[in-house]
Amino acid sequence: MSNSPLFEPIHLGAIALGNRIVMAPLTRGRSGIERIPNDLMTEYYQQRASAGLIIAEATQISAQAAGWGETPGIYADAQIQAWQRITSAVHQQGGKIVLQIWHTGRASHPDFQLNGALPISASAVKPAGEIHTIKGKKPFVTPKAASLEEIAGIIQDFAQATRNARQAGFDGVEIHAANGYLIDQFLRDGTNQRQDAYGGPIENRVRFLLEVTEAVVDAWSADHVGVRLSPTNAFNDMTDSNPIATFTHAAQALNSYNLAYLHILEALPGHMLAVEGERVSPYIRQVFQGPLMINGGYDATSGAAAIANQEADLVAYGVPFIANPDLPERFAKQAPLNEPDISTFYTRGAKGYTDYPFLDPIVTAA
Repeated sequence: MSNSPLFEPIHLGAIALGNRIVMAPLTRGRSGIERIPNDLMTEYYQQRASAGLIIAEATQISAQAAGWGETPGIYADAQIQAWQRITSAVHQQGGKIVLQIWHTGRASHPDFQLNGALPISASAVKPAGEIHTIKGKKPFVTPKAASLEEIAGIIQDFAQATRNARQAGFDGVEIHAANGYLIDQFLRDGTNQRQDAYGGPIENRVRFLLEVTEAVVDAWSADHVGVRLSPTNAFNDMTDSNPIATFTHAAQALNSYNLAYLHILEALPGHMLAVEGERVSPYIRQVFQGPLMINGGYDATSGAAAIANQEADLVAYGVPFIANPDLPERFAKQAPLNEPDISTFYTRGAKGYTDYPFLDPIVTAA
């Protein structure tokens, strides 16, 4: 079928997009140990400004939120000023860019924390596996269950990060509630064993997400705010006993905020993140009333088909945007795609970051 559904304009709240090809948030670890965006990152995002929307990489809301080396923050003046250069560069190319705001929760380590403190989570449930810390690869630790006072403080950190993102010139923010990070740890019953108002039934487990969303909306406005969920993603040792019930409830509860969009990461069969069992995205589509974005192994054909079949309104692409800064042009011309160099996904420098070739202007569709 034609790829034309991908090229229809759409409004996500206050954000007007020229096409429906979204650059997914992609952790690349290029901001240095100071966690300050730099000129190389400016070039990287400016190269990809033809996306209908760029969702900038997951960005820490506070020093405590960190759990990954050399990822950027949005809590210090120097970070805000550095992001301003990136948003200006994207806007100069006619692009739109929102910032994904992030707290890693238990997917961190004392090596990342002030004075070697334990990372924080919904409950003291240790994830299986290891983490790459600034001092090398180490096993995950058992996190500390967040107190009510700490929960309230983190909610305010999300709100302040939103105000900082607005000051930095972003077109909006995306609340990172996916991939086994802090908000996801409250949502899923495999990690949330609390007995208070934030644990137990889904009505309680969704509370943290909703309170963060309300604070972020109050800090800017609903038409500049999106949320990302990952109902079946097992990354960071995540499980839930009934993801359909959990995430349809969460999506339905988010309707009350009239958000700019909801972003669902759920990998297609055959993708490295795919899991067995029924897909949750169709159920979310039935209950969520705003624009829905999907992500997880789509190509131009399957993405266009998903929009044409009303499975979603937009499609986010991750790895294809890493290797193809001009991905919309390649989709439009049905041109070949560059192959990604996986060995450079999380390294330093320009190799595998800003050196992928653009499409030769003479290349046309076959």
